[in-house]
Amino acid sequence: MTTDTPARLLQLLSLLQTPREWPGGELAERLGVSRRTVRRDIDRLRELGYPVQATLGADGGYRLVAGKAMPPLVLDDEEAVAIAVGLRAGAGHALEGVDEASVRALAKLEQVLPSRLRHRVSTLQAATTPLTSGDGPTIAPETLTVMASTVAGHERLRFAYRAADGTESRRVTEPYRLVSTGRRWYLVAYDLDRADWRTFRVDRVSEPFATGARFTPRELPTGSAAEYLRRSMQRRQDSYDLDVTFAAPARTVAARLPGWLGTPEPVDEQSCRLRATVSDGKEWMAVRLAMLGFDFTIQSPRELAEAAGELGARLKRAAAATRPQGRGELREHPQLTRTRHETEPPSS
Repeated sequence: MTTDTPARLLQLLSLLQTPREWPGGELAERLGVSRRTVRRDIDRLRELGYPVQATLGADGGYRLVAGKAMPPLVLDDEEAVAIAVGLRAGAGHALEGVDEASVRALAKLEQVLPSRLRHRVSTLQAATTPLTSGDGPTIAPETLTVMASTVAGHERLRFAYRAADGTESRRVTEPYRLVSTGRRWYLVAYDLDRADWRTFRVDRVSEPFATGARFTPRELPTGSAAEYLRRSMQRRQDSYDLDVTFAAPARTVAARLPGWLGTPEPVDEQSCRLRATVSDGKEWMAVRLAMLGFDFTIQSPRELAEAAGELGARLKRAAAATRPQGRGELREHPQLTRTRHETEPPSS
């Protein structure tokens, strides 16, 4: 039981910021107080400016809704807009460091944004284009916030899904966790129609809808959602085991290596080895490894080494076709350069 009133109010506010309706009895049980105390605390929050809406019914319910202004002593309008724009920009891509907690924060913030501020956020996002957008596909922030709210509120989620082969289906799930691999977002959920656990690429999800039906979370077959996703990816045909040796210290490589690729292990003071299970295209992976800026040797798979060889040959041909530029010399069009070389006599 929380006897400290300010601490209890903060705990109550944190619960209400989850996008769902909370029955009075459930709030009383969570806080370890009576329903009468919950009603008094709700009144205190309203006096502080938090727009808590009550619904009628046998048990009664409470929900934090968007008001005419942001609740006091939290964020001013400019801060709220700046944070929402930043979270939306990051949530649209599975960027390293932008994980489920950030998506939950976006869901909470957008739930209480007044309509005028929500319009400003959408206008700003539509008018700006980031220079770097990550390697993964773009995802609508609204898709992530709906999913995050159903995960937090233990609410069944319905959506349309497009499989890798283009097959369309409708799914009804009990969402468990959102997991970011650094390039993509995945939803780990229990598929009710298939009576089994599944992982879904969020960029293939459309029309997500929170049904309002509550559920008691099931126990995952593995210890964590991240571990379940990892094993699921290993079972897929498009995944493969990556084994690469870098001619650089492990600490140096780790500083430039995306977190979703894992951590390299030292071989000696000047080299390290990376082993990981990935599901990305071989050519893209060859490019990603080359961009790290270190010499490396691909131990396996052989197909990745072949893709790296083909890419290297292509880059070598591109470099050979480019005439060296002197300082201040204008770059020539390749076709014009080739024509001039064919018509001019060779220099002695």
